Amino acid sequence: MNNKFLYNQKNKKDLINQIDHEDFKRVTVSFYKYIHLEKLENLRDQLFLDWDKLNILGRVYIANEGINAQISVPEKHIIQFKNYIHSHENLKKISIKPAVQEGRSFLKLTIKIKKEIVAYGIKKSDYNIKKVGNHLNYKQFNKAIDDGAIIIDMRNYYEGEIGKFKNAIIPDVDRSKNLLPEVRKLLKNHENSKILMYCTGGIRCEKASSYLLHHGYKDVNQLCGGIVQYAHDIKKNNVKSKFIGKNFVFDYRMGERITEDILSVCHICEDECDMHTNCLNQACHILMIQCEKCKKKYDNCCSKKCTDFIKFPIEKQKELFKSGAIKFNAQKSKDIKPKLYQL
Repeated sequence: MNNKFLYNQKNKKDLINQIDHEDFKRVTVSFYKYIHLEKLENLRDQLFLDWDKLNILGRVYIANEGINAQISVPEKHIIQFKNYIHSHENLKKISIKPAVQEGRSFLKLTIKIKKEIVAYGIKKSDYNIKKVGNHLNYKQFNKAIDDGAIIIDMRNYYEGEIGKFKNAIIPDVDRSKNLLPEVRKLLKNHENSKILMYCTGGIRCEKASSYLLHHGYKDVNQLCGGIVQYAHDIKKNNVKSKFIGKNFVFDYRMGERITEDILSVCHICEDECDMHTNCLNQACHILMIQCEKCKKKYDNCCSKKCTDFIKFPIEKQKELFKSGAIKFNAQKSKDIKPKLYQL
């Protein structure tokens, strides 16, 4: 199949304008499944064609080990979409989770073929995906917390910066491939302890729990459905949340508020704030927490250096950056990180 046109052809400005003028509501959902998939290019193309007809937007990764998807579906097509998923030979009985908080989440549909659906970069001999940790519902997870179990946040530190379970250990990493080795260091000599793991939707905990079991940890448990399912369950059952703050999400929303607690500060002025944004300077584009005051002061940039840089014409920016005359440090404006709870 010629997939030349199976990609978005519009620029970001046009995409935003198009979505803002839609006369229907959208539903943001996510799902994943570890299952052996073959003929990935054909699958990728077919999914794109079928979902594009339903005006579905989002980001989807497929690999030989399975599928990981976060998408925005027109509300009028959600039943049709679910029927499509559940009728697919490889995706039957998959759990489709609605977002905790709606908003403009995705601008286009992107489906990519990957080596892994979670980029841990570990050897296949380091885990057995058929043997994973115990799946705990919100009641069981809360009770285990009350009973003193060790809680591990299986996300990047900047995700835990704005929201987490109280007393959770937040590994000081910002890339998935560094996460599992760091977790093993943090849990050294706790092979027999009760371990609780959580992540956004559950997918990162699946392989991580299998990895820990393979390396000798005896009592490994994971929050079923992740923070997203937990938030729905506690709201439905009128239970006080043990997760505080916001749930970071990798889409246009940048976060879903779970409780009113604000755990973080602006990376520039250190005022209380939990709003993530990317520096407008595309040569920098660092992810940061920035308050409205600093956003206005620096024209949506992270610093005066970036503010001054984006005032140059685009061609001048490219020339300066390519020549090395101006360099940008791929770090936060200030190295402010969350208080990392250690054992």
